Amino acid sequence: MAFNQDFLLGFVSGTVVGAVGYRLYEQNSGQLQKLLQPAQGFRQQAATQQPSLEELVAQKERLEDLIAEMKLG
Repeated sequence: MAFNQDFLLGFVSGTVVGAVGYRLYEQNSGQLQKLLQPAQGFRQQAATQQPSLEELVAQKERLEDLIAEMKLG
């Protein structure tokens, strides 16, 4: 009998939490879309631009320095 009570309590609480989360999502969907749109635009812009060779070499050197620091530390 305890198993059934635990199961039902978990099921009911999960349903309530899911319903509250969905309601909050629906109420704030406009704000969420505003937050996501600039990030999507940045990804599209970044994907279309090719970095120069100098930028890539500088980034490679920074990464190699970070790797060396992590191996020492």
